[in-house]
Amino acid sequence: QVLLVESGGGLVQAGGSLRLSCAASGRTSGNRAMAWFRQAPGKEREFVAGVSGAISSTIYADSVKGRFTISRDNAKNILNLQMNSLKPEDTAVYYCASSARYYVVQRATGAYDNWGQGTQVTVSS
Repeated sequence: QVLLVESGGGLVQAGGSLRLSCAASGRTSGNRAMAWFRQAPGKEREFVAGVSGAISSTIYADSVKGRFTISRDNAKNILNLQMNSLKPEDTAVYYCASSARYYVVQRATGAYDNWGQGTQVTVSS
């Protein structure tokens, strides 16, 4: 079992920045894929960004490409999401997720076995 705890959410004006962090503990593995998802009220949970294990290749949703940067520190078991140029449509609860089965990052929620409790990000216009 892996425990994931997110931090860093909050309220920011449009154009501002936030940095989310996810601390992993338990049976962690630096070789497995990890990702950030988000869920806005009334909408399905959607993929935001992910990083593969070992080689740390990254992929992003088109809506955040060029504005968000995902990174992982395997030595500290921390996953980060740097969010710049935030827009009101980025408002959502952001979740950290890790996979017990995949090395290469996946976009589907079903590929992830462990989830954090979520952290609220609110971007005002």
